[in-house]
Amino acid sequence: MFPQPTDRLNDLNPFLALNFEPAFEQLGDDYYDTVAAAEFPRHMLRFRNDEVLQTLGLDAQTVTDADFIAVFGQFQNRQPLLAMRYHGYQFGEYNPFLGDGRGFLYGQVRGIDGELYDFGTKGSGRTPYSRGADGRLTLKGGVREVLAAEMLYRLGVRTSRCLSLVETGESLWRGDEPSPTRSSVMVRFSRSHIRFGTFERLHYISRKDLIQKLLDHVVTYYYPHLLNQQDAYLQFYRELVQRTADLTAQWMSVGFCHAVLNTDNMSITGESFDYGPYAFMEQYDPKFTAAYFDYSGRYAYANQPIACLWNLQKLQVPLKGLIDPFEMEAALAEFDRQFQTTYRERMLRKLGFEISFDQVSIDVGDELLRRTLQLLWETKVGYHDFFMALRQQFDHTWREDATLIFNQAMNEAPPEKTDAVNHLLNHWREFYHQVLNSLPVEEMEAIERRLRQHNPITVILRPEIEAVWEPITQEDNWQPFYELLERIWRSVEIQA
Repeated sequence: MFPQPTDRLNDLNPFLALNFEPAFEQLGDDYYDTVAAAEFPRHMLRFRNDEVLQTLGLDAQTVTDADFIAVFGQFQNRQPLLAMRYHGYQFGEYNPFLGDGRGFLYGQVRGIDGELYDFGTKGSGRTPYSRGADGRLTLKGGVREVLAAEMLYRLGVRTSRCLSLVETGESLWRGDEPSPTRSSVMVRFSRSHIRFGTFERLHYISRKDLIQKLLDHVVTYYYPHLLNQQDAYLQFYRELVQRTADLTAQWMSVGFCHAVLNTDNMSITGESFDYGPYAFMEQYDPKFTAAYFDYSGRYAYANQPIACLWNLQKLQVPLKGLIDPFEMEAALAEFDRQFQTTYRERMLRKLGFEISFDQVSIDVGDELLRRTLQLLWETKVGYHDFFMALRQQFDHTWREDATLIFNQAMNEAPPEKTDAVNHLLNHWREFYHQVLNSLPVEEMEAIERRLRQHNPITVILRPEIEAVWEPITQEDNWQPFYELLERIWRSVEIQA
């Protein structure tokens, strides 16, 4: 997946041989503006995602770095390039001056799985929606998004991925990075770049006809199993609620804070994308906030379900002329149940268990989860460290003796809380021991397997990201970045 030296320039480019589908383009120019890509002084491929090539049915051995650069750095032989139009609620305030301001939809193709995918750029130049900005992406921003997408993908989160990252040789000035800083173009590979805000814009300009046209497009291309249903529009909204609830639970279980959950960052496919000031929290803290500019904590870790629910509620406004509002409210009322179910399942798997009729009951699972979160909060042990230690220390003898469970001290707790923490830990051990003994002895191997599948040994906390960025900026040394990616790819066992 890493750039390799090549002497090949531009013969038959495998990307240009793909069967591009003009799905979004065929909607017409009420939904986008045709734009041109910027011309850059240099093109250095810093990342290529060979796993995504497999999804496209391409053999990585036949795709050179020069192929990536020609298509996704120089944007050769592909017209038109579409800057998508949308609005959005940003930190609760409606903004009608949005749209693709530093990227465009390069094209759409079918994967070998039959799904339609977008090639969407970030940092490819100015558009009518740049609002005075330069339309560029900092290299650090590109590096961070590559890491976020690959980490989340390995953790089983429904996420976009990065196909490529090309450094472009320009110097940029930013208020939130030491400047001048380096520039890049990233290509995002996702199921769709249609956002909640795409619908909101059409409502803002009072075009119900365009809302219906877009809704038909969304159902046709992204929810085709609903096409023959009489209430397909309502079923779309209901399924989107479920997908968004599942996605939010996925973030929460892996300790991820997206940081900018505006409606223009919410996808109509229920897929996570657009990673800016995100962060994985180090310690369990419901108030943890990733973005330095989120002064009120609107998008803090624990507020993410509320934020996504609010966004889904706002989406009802442009849809209410086509879907019964009472039916949408009933569908939205299922958000919390769906979120809680998925969150419980994922967290218990991190603890090694499954909820089922003949295994761990919901009540027992909820109590174990409650005790675990309380323990994490009181001890201040690292969120990911706790689950990694559970994975690494787990032993079948835990079933025989509760004192063997986590017999290493929880030394992260403040000294004044040592006694209380030890009390909590002892109670947690006893309860975990009870759950182990409520299951057949043969289940111990399955528990061990789940711990390996759901608890990574590598998580990209802020210090890890800074540790790979420093050698890039100081010495142009990319090896630590590639080594971190290798650790991410090996961090969990592939889940069946």
